[in-house]
Parts: sequence; C-alpha cells; structure tokens
Amino acid sequence: MTNTSNAVEIYRYHLTPGNLFTCGEQAMISTVLGTCVAVCLHDRRLKIGGMNHFLYPKSGFFGSSSNEYGDVAIQALIEKLCRMGSRIQDLEAQIFGGGDIPGFDGKTGIRNIKIARKLLKKHGINVVSEDVGGFKGRRLIFHTGTNETLVMKTHRIRRGDYYPYRQRLN
Repeated sequence: MTNTSNAVEIYRYHLTPGNLFTCGEQAMISTVLGTCVAVCLHDRRLKIGGMNHFLYPKSGFFGSSSNEYGDVAIQALIEKLCRMGSRIQDLEAQIFGGGDIPGFDGKTGIRNIKIARKLLKKHGINVVSEDVGGFKGRRLIFHTGTNETLVMKTHRIRRGDYYPYRQRLN
C-alpha cells in the first residue's frame, strides 16, 4: 500500500501456533485455529493490540514458560501490552477457536476456551466477543487499531493454511 495523506500503512503478520504478537501501530494479524485458541486484546485508549495463539490450556509440571500454553500466553500478552503503556481497565478481549476437530481428543478445545475465560476474568478484562467451540476450524484476521475481526469457518484445515506464505514444493 502506498502512503498518501489519506492512507495509513498497515503492518501484516501471520501468527503461528505457540506465539504472540503485539504492535504499537496499526496491524492486521492473521492465524488459523482448530482446537487452539487465540485471544485478541485491544486497548481502547491507545488503539493498539495484540494476539496470542496457544495449543494447550496449562503449562505442565516442568514449569514450562512456553506461549504454547494458555496460562503463559495470556499473561505474556497482558504484560507485553502493559509495558507498551496499556492499562488493564482500557483492555478488552475477544476469544476465538477451541473447536472439536477430528483427530484430537475432543476436550483440548474446551479446556483452552475455559482457561482463556478464567484468566481474563481474573485480570478484570471484559470479553466483548467470542466465536468458540463447534466442529469447524477458523481463519482469523484481527485489526489491532480498530478491534475488528474477520472469522472464516472451514470444514478442513490444511497444512498450508497455517503459514500462507510457505512455498509449496510440489
């Protein structure tokens, strides 16, 4: 996009499982979810935000601090936005994913949804929107500046969906 007096350059980022992304400027963050959950946080005052994408609800007995776990990823996302100047009372959340996808145990998605709700409530962050559960995968795009999301549901998630910029070898 060319920068003109009426246009704003928007950074685009594709979030892979087990990671999080925040940006002090407007950004479009995309991801693909099955049983995983993504929490999107938006600061109403600063017009910034971020997203995480976690695979499992709680870190294990070994004290893993990986963003693959909801308890770690949600805390890390909140802390990162607060270091950027956000205040808890200015944050609002959206929760996506946690589907019951064939080939998985059927409980991981529900556990991921529950940990997201529990931790956001514990921190006093209002959940303004959810699109969770069900039997379909989701492709998600989140605009950090406006808190707008686009959710596309899909019957089948393919390996290439997880990273759309990956070069196909065939």
